[in-house]
Order: sequence, then structure tokens, then C-alpha cells
Amino acid sequence: MGLERIRRVADRLPIQSNAVKFVVAGTNGKGSTCAMLEAILLASGWRVGMYTSPHLIDFNERARINGQTVSDADLIEAFKLVEAAREGVSLTYFEFTTLAILLLFAKQPLDAWVLEVGLGGRLDAVNIVDADCAIVTSIDLDHQAWLGETREAIGWEKAHVFRANRPAICADPAPVQTLIDYATEIGADLWLFGRDFNYSGDRQQWGFAGRHARRNALAYPALRGANQLLNAAGALAALESVRDRIPVTQQAVRQGLIQAALPGRFQILPGQPVVILDVAHNPHAAAVLEKNLGNMGYHPYTYAVFGIMADKDVDSVIGHLAKRIDRWYCVDLPGSRALPGQELANKVREVTSTHRTPEDGSVEIEVYGSASEAFDIVRQKANPDDRIVVFGSFLTVAGVLEHLGRR
Repeated sequence: MGLERIRRVADRLPIQSNAVKFVVAGTNGKGSTCAMLEAILLASGWRVGMYTSPHLIDFNERARINGQTVSDADLIEAFKLVEAAREGVSLTYFEFTTLAILLLFAKQPLDAWVLEVGLGGRLDAVNIVDADCAIVTSIDLDHQAWLGETREAIGWEKAHVFRANRPAICADPAPVQTLIDYATEIGADLWLFGRDFNYSGDRQQWGFAGRHARRNALAYPALRGANQLLNAAGALAALESVRDRIPVTQQAVRQGLIQAALPGRFQILPGQPVVILDVAHNPHAAAVLEKNLGNMGYHPYTYAVFGIMADKDVDSVIGHLAKRIDRWYCVDLPGSRALPGQELANKVREVTSTHRTPEDGSVEIEVYGSASEAFDIVRQKANPDDRIVVFGSFLTVAGVLEHLGRR
């Protein structure tokens, strides 16, 4: 890993732009923060390019220009330009496609770029872009093989999206000292949650307070979940920090928060039984999912369609949800990184046996060859007042979404 190869190719490509560039890193909450930034900026009339990853069904989901997914033809043209500029330099899948999407954005007269970091920060392909405002949404354990075994090590990696003399937003309520030290060392303008910005709310509305501005009487974000106000506060802090270059109106903030959408993040499908889709695949995200499920009210039984990658902290993910889920449907996923459904079922059996009491009731555990097959079986078994949670890897959620014919 390193940025030397991608920078060599980037120097041969016309990817320069005067747009205000937001770079968003973090363990969880990146996609939600990007979606809110995009929606608020668009509602204010600014022209916006947004790059996120990974995709659920179609690769094109990764790049949006003014709220519209880019076309196959435009992507292919950009791929050809990157291939021609490589001149034999080896690029990873993510590096290659990042350059292509930056090319697409640079060709358009955009006012803002919203760019989601893929993994970490310091060595991620997106970090070749000098952020006008960088955001770290949260810091927790994930991708330890690449980023380190502690929050301090991971926070240091993510902090490298910060730039000297530019706003550096940290929305994690418990920022690690390594992130603070790095921001201080390079002279970044560090905004910390609880010190430089905050939020408060009641059942009807909420308010944001930043260094220089307050935004009151805001509707709750359309994105559901316990952490979305934290993500929204980080997005509003970022927008406040660059307000001289790209101001947004109060009405645009209200409209953007209501309109922001992101599939697979505590996404609730209409109908009975209720179906929840969530790409929770690390302990931090699983803890948030458990809290969100607890806030939903009573359901006699909770069924889960669950598939995950083998390199995740699978035991901790299961542990967070052991008391919430009664029927586990463990599934095989495509790809060599996936944990086989039978091995996953064995882990579920082992972990739930230590987390559940007799009062929690017994669990049922079954294994299926795909998320779509398991989902069909679950829908036959579940009663209208039960609920179904499809969670884990992006591939688990994508398998069900695609099976339902959704885009």
C-alpha cells in the first residue's frame, strides 16, 4: 500500500478542480455523512459530485453528479483515459476507479466534491486529494490487519486526511489522542464534537450549535438510527467551516436532512413483517444496530439473515445482537473472503449460548446457500408482527435488495 503509484498516474490526468473538496473518513457513518452533505448542498443550489464505496448492486452507484448516477458510457470513457495514462504503472481496483471518477468530476463545472475514503485515510487512494474540509466520523476497530489493532492506531491513520490550516472535523465523541496530536502537529484547524460543535433535541425537533452559528428547529434526518444526529452534526460543522466559500441556507439544511437517502443503513422496507436492512459488519456498527432495534418497540420474534466476511470480528458482532435476535439464518456469500454459512452458524451457536439466559428464550439457527434463499424462507415463517433483519456484509444486503428487484 502507498500513494506513490497512484500519484504518478494522477499527475498525467486532468483531475484538478476549484471545487470545495470534502473528504470523509471514519469507521462508520461515512456514507450517511456524505449523503447529508450532498443533499444539503444540492438543496442550496450548488453543483455537487459525490463518490462513495462500496456499491450495493451496480458499480455506477459509486459516482453521482448533481444527484444523478453516472452512466456506463461516461465511466467507460474515463476508464480508457486512466488506462492510457497508466503507462505500465500497477493500480489496484480502488485506485484505478478512484482516478476515473475524479476525472468525471473534474470535467464538470462542479462547486463541491464529496469524497468518501475507502479504508483508513493515510494510504487510501482518495487521500491524493487535498481536502478543503476533512471529516473523521468515528473511530473504532475494523480492518485491523491494515490499520492497526487499537483505536489509537486506527485514529492516527484516519487523521491523515487532515490538512494544514484547513478545517478538520472529528465527530467521534471520544476522539483518540493520536488524532488530536496529528492535527496539532500539522497545524490543522481541529473541530471536536462537544468542544466546537454539538447538538440537542427533543421528540419533535433538534438543534445544532457550532463555533459561529446555531441552527434550530430542525426536523430529524430521514436517515434512521441512533447515530444519525451525530453524523448530521459533523456534516453541519463541516459546512459551517467553509461557509465563506460555499454557504448553505437554513431552508436547504432542513430540506437536505429530510431528503438524504442511503440504502442499507437501518433501511426499513414497508409492509409486514417489517424488514430492516443494515450493513453492520463490525462491532461498533453492530452495537448501533442493537440500539436501533431496541428503540423499535415490541416484536414477538426477530429473524436475521446474516452473512459476513471472515476477516471481521464476527464474535463481537454476534455478541452485540445475541439478545435481540431469536432466529438466525446464516448464509454463504460469494467470494473467497466470505465466512462459510456453516462456520458462521457454529459461531452464532457458541456466542449466543454465553450471552442469552433462559428468560431470553431459545434460539434457532439454520444455514442457507444464499441471502435470497434464506430471505424467502424467513418471509414464509415470520408472522406479520415479527421483524426480519438482513445484516452483515454489503453482499448480504445487496443479495436481498437485488432479489426484491430494487435499485
